[in-house]
Amino acid sequence: MEESVWSASGSEYDASRHGSGGSRSLRLVDGRAAAIGPPPAMPWERRYRAWIVAADGLVTVLVVTIGALFIGDFQRFDEPHALGTAAAVLASLPASRAWSRNGLGEGAEEFRRVGRGLVLAGVLVALGGLLAGALEVKPWVFYVVPCVALVLLPVRYALRRFVHRLRRQGQCLLPVMAAGSPETVRDLVERTRAMPHVGWRVEAACLPAGTGDHGDIDGVPVIGTLDELAEHVARGGYRVLAVTADQYWTPRRLQQLAWNLETTAAELVVAPVLMEIAGPRLNVSGVFGMPLLRVTAPAFTGWRRLVKEVVDRIGAALLLLAAAPVMIGIALAVKADDRGPVIYRQQRVGRDGTAFTMLKFRTMVTDADTVRTSLLRHNEGSGPLFKIRNDPRVTKVGALLRRYSLDELPQLFNVLAGQMSLVGPRPPLPEETAQYAPEVHRRLLVKPGMTGLWQVSGRSELSWEESVRLDLRYVEDWSLALDMVILWKTFRAVTVGRGAY
Repeated sequence: MEESVWSASGSEYDASRHGSGGSRSLRLVDGRAAAIGPPPAMPWERRYRAWIVAADGLVTVLVVTIGALFIGDFQRFDEPHALGTAAAVLASLPASRAWSRNGLGEGAEEFRRVGRGLVLAGVLVALGGLLAGALEVKPWVFYVVPCVALVLLPVRYALRRFVHRLRRQGQCLLPVMAAGSPETVRDLVERTRAMPHVGWRVEAACLPAGTGDHGDIDGVPVIGTLDELAEHVARGGYRVLAVTADQYWTPRRLQQLAWNLETTAAELVVAPVLMEIAGPRLNVSGVFGMPLLRVTAPAFTGWRRLVKEVVDRIGAALLLLAAAPVMIGIALAVKADDRGPVIYRQQRVGRDGTAFTMLKFRTMVTDADTVRTSLLRHNEGSGPLFKIRNDPRVTKVGALLRRYSLDELPQLFNVLAGQMSLVGPRPPLPEETAQYAPEVHRRLLVKPGMTGLWQVSGRSELSWEESVRLDLRYVEDWSLALDMVILWKTFRAVTVGRGAY
């Protein structure tokens, strides 16, 4: 790592920290250097952001140009409206922070910002037409801007997938210093390794004095104590300092640490005690001069749930119409396999513990429930789940249906009837709920879903504990944007047939 280069100019000083992959302006305040602005971007971050901006611009120009040709019946090019619409989109995206570095690759948040930007663009085009008295802006608001969204979102997703692939290869990762107790640091290391697409790589750790000042944690070297943390961060050029839970951290020590990091390129990230509560429910506000972390209640009712109900019913109806030929073909295949019933009906537990009959295409032999008792000793599922990887009860047609989750298509009728949702926790069996711990009953506060976080995170390969954790996380942190992301990931998961048996 190169040394910082200082140049004096009156009472201010500038420094370039090359080791972190960027420069940062510093100012002398009360005899010490204080950083101005956010941590500098690494070279790959700047390139990725440039690709995002260029792709958004190219998509906008192409879609608006094609739209202008169609609107003008290929006889004239509506230049004023085309320029105004393109300008509205390209101004609204940065205004909604869709190009902000800290939002790129941040799960549903990136698409939420893009969506807000495009809605704002539609409003600007409509207002512009209203002010100019040009009623012909209607097709630009209701056709062109939505078409920009239809093309822009998949392009954004493709670029993110490309970065995720590089991260799984060990590239495009932010160097992280972890600081906290050995247990919480180990948990952070395991999570970053299990989910490299997030973009973190823990390269070093600092622990409380006397708890392992040397050695390593799961291969991550322990280079010092928490008292020496700021010095190690400044010397190592880490991009992120992740502070995990430990009794060492008092408000005064965290404040002092933040001050000491102002002359470095590191971004301070403090993991709250409420690890499974997502950002949309966490808000920081100042009360009596104290920063307080407000946790809003999970939304089980209200207009968002009403929107979800409407989307579920309409979505189920449209999917049933689209999948009707496939479902007829599956029904004929199941019937021809062993002449047994096509539909398998099973009691499941829904919202508030209400039982309902869930529908599936039959994938097992007709006496599967009777044979189950003799197979209990071969159970590979954890907790109350009963799973066998090579279940002898599964028919040949059933194995194919299970691999691609086609057996679950009849559950669209359950969604249409209001018993299930398109996205939600896994629908449990009555005998499973009888073994639930008190906190696990929170899964029943919402409707079960055809798919959910459990479906896109490993399906049958998940342990019972991990399945419960994901379901509870969904119940607590549900949002419409999260539903859209899960539905898209479900399509990918069932296409490759990963993790189902």
